[in-house]
Amino acid sequence: MIEVKNLSKKFIKKINGRGLKGIIFPEKKEYEAVKNINLKVKKGEIIAFVGPNGAGKSTTIKMLTGIIHPTSGEISVAGFNPTKDRKKMAYKIGCMFGQKSSLWMHLPAIDTYKLYGAMYDIPKEELEKRINEIIKTFGIEEIINIPVRKLSLGQRMICEIAGIMLHKPEILFLDEPTIGLDIVVKEKVRNAILKVNKELNTTIFLTSHDLGDIEKLCERIIIIDKGSIIKDESLENLKRDYLKERFITIIYENNIEDTNFEYPTVSKEKNKVVIKVDTSINTVSNILERFMKYGNVIDIEAIPAPLEDVIYDIYTRGE
Repeated sequence: MIEVKNLSKKFIKKINGRGLKGIIFPEKKEYEAVKNINLKVKKGEIIAFVGPNGAGKSTTIKMLTGIIHPTSGEISVAGFNPTKDRKKMAYKIGCMFGQKSSLWMHLPAIDTYKLYGAMYDIPKEELEKRINEIIKTFGIEEIINIPVRKLSLGQRMICEIAGIMLHKPEILFLDEPTIGLDIVVKEKVRNAILKVNKELNTTIFLTSHDLGDIEKLCERIIIIDKGSIIKDESLENLKRDYLKERFITIIYENNIEDTNFEYPTVSKEKNKVVIKVDTSINTVSNILERFMKYGNVIDIEAIPAPLEDVIYDIYTRGE
């Protein structure tokens, strides 16, 4: 659904010098916001596209959606070149930016949906059918006729996602879809995104600073820094390869607080012990085998490495 080859974008930045001359005749400096990136996204994938501020995320998305033109490279989105076929491509994609509303604030969301229908040349009968479908799918029956300015932020975000699905896009570009939301509403937005992906096999290209979004929604993550892609991995592989430490909780049938373990423990409390395993030195199975001899084990819990720690680890390695 998305294919990018050797994509680059350069900008000219003006730097004011000292004095009046420096202001009138500023120095012009070229910098490369995106540097020769390559990526492919299959139909139905949900991918996370992450990186620190200034890494090149927004510039890349703007090129993928045809807002700005690349300096060099090739882009194909739903079979279209965003630079040459932006109008045709618009019928195949949907975009949502968490800090910018596409709904008319003083009108009910349903009025904006009707405007969308006209923009996308949807016949009147078909439009009514699609509006009823998204109202049911997203559970917005009670708020669809309320002016958007009177809705909570969470309600508005649900209506935003519902609206961009009106023309049944094959690809969704979501930029910070849960920004500013409380934990309950975040979960509703995430569930709505997953529902769209599952029922319509919609490809979703997600950017977010909320790592909870990424862990709940995505199986694959692309990390960009200083204009270059530094990692393109499944979340599972990323965690396994970049953080070698695992915290294992073992629960015994009997109290083990007085037990002297030959292997170092993080904590001991009643019938529970927590151990830290460095998988570059020992395997989890070997360590667990040692702890089985201290009593009857009734439960074992392996705590996965936090994604935040993984990404931080990648950045601090300077890759």
